[in-house]
Amino acid sequence: MTQLLKDLTPRQIVAELDQYIIGQHDAKRNVAIALRNRWRRMNSTADMQREITPNNILMIGATGVGKTEIARRLAKIADAPFIKVEASKFTEVGYVGRDVESMVRDLVEQAVNMVRSAKKEAVQVRAQQLVEDAILDILIPPVKPTNGQSGVGFENASADPDAELNERTRERFREKIRSGEMDDRKIDIDVQQSQAPNIGIMGGSVDDLSMMNIQEMIGGMMPKRGKKRKVTIAEARVILLEEEAAKLIDMDEVKEEAIRKAEDAGIIFIDEIDKVASARSGNGGGGPDVSREGVQRDLLPIVEGSAVNTKYGVIHTDHILFIAAGAFHVAKPSDLIPELQGRFPIRVELQSLSEDDFYQILKEPKNALTKQYVAMLQTEDVSLTFQDDALRELARIAFEVNGDVENIGARRLQTVLSHLMNDFMFDIPDVIGANAHVVVTKELVGEKLNGLVKNRDLSQFIL
Repeated sequence: MTQLLKDLTPRQIVAELDQYIIGQHDAKRNVAIALRNRWRRMNSTADMQREITPNNILMIGATGVGKTEIARRLAKIADAPFIKVEASKFTEVGYVGRDVESMVRDLVEQAVNMVRSAKKEAVQVRAQQLVEDAILDILIPPVKPTNGQSGVGFENASADPDAELNERTRERFREKIRSGEMDDRKIDIDVQQSQAPNIGIMGGSVDDLSMMNIQEMIGGMMPKRGKKRKVTIAEARVILLEEEAAKLIDMDEVKEEAIRKAEDAGIIFIDEIDKVASARSGNGGGGPDVSREGVQRDLLPIVEGSAVNTKYGVIHTDHILFIAAGAFHVAKPSDLIPELQGRFPIRVELQSLSEDDFYQILKEPKNALTKQYVAMLQTEDVSLTFQDDALRELARIAFEVNGDVENIGARRLQTVLSHLMNDFMFDIPDVIGANAHVVVTKELVGEKLNGLVKNRDLSQFIL
């Protein structure tokens, strides 16, 4: 990861984000600096590494302007574990909700999955060879060594005609397995099954970590039992590859690396933090405000830096990057408790999206909705083209509906475009066959959507 961050300057990070997110340059600049600072910290002297803390970011902006997408794309650029949580789901002890430490455990789980996947890629070739051998052993068992020989191979096979024939037959079948000729043939394989039962606890609540530890402990005590399954060779290859790859991976090494990755590179995105901010109304802080402030005080030690127990080991949150976000329509950032405000020193206000922004969102990003529809119809051998004035009309309608009904930002584009394309998606391939060319024009957009927009009451239900 250090090498990856070294090759990404803040300008390059912003350029990467520009490929997916329109506008919001201040937010992009700040997250790019925060990401580059991680490399700077890890390359500082050992005593300074402990002192340099991340500049956590508070994003302020309405829904659908790109807050979550910026954080998610940042994590992908850095190949970092990323978790999104909603602050309103956490409560202090005594109220119904989730334990705030669960977000750190989820982050570690994500890190373990990432490291395990990388390790699997590294042993993939060796695992494939072992799977081939296992399938061959089922199809054509090797000749058992005789006369005290330790095994059969080409060197000693010449002394045993049966062994030589067996070995040559196995090699021919190996080529057929590799070429896929035998994918549909069925074989019996042994699949390992854990006998761990589902466990319920009576007589009181048990936190997530304790329940996971109990399940894992009892699962380890229960014997693993093999089950015979009749599957095709293609299916067996997938099942056995997973098992063989798992055997080649050192899980202790995976856990250690995952903990380091989560501590040094992890990003936790706390959404809806404005929902737990208590507006100062002078009522003495009663009712639901008690719970909201309790959530903030529970979040504070995690954001400040603390040790959290997970089933993979202890993780320190001191250098995890926290990005909080909220619309702050009712409450203000200053309504957060002062200690928590201080832990988010970088504040970025994201701009509301304009009609031109909507047009750019439909046209430019790599993952633009229009490009997604083009890709989907290509699977049906149907070509799809959006004319430029049609995109501008879609942007105008989405912007107008946001103003008249409820502003949900760029998410409105998905609703509008879905309504526009539904008839085509339903008629392909039964009515609109292969090799057809669908062209979306401004007139077509107007025909399908303008009538709905004019009727505001109806648009509330449809758009």
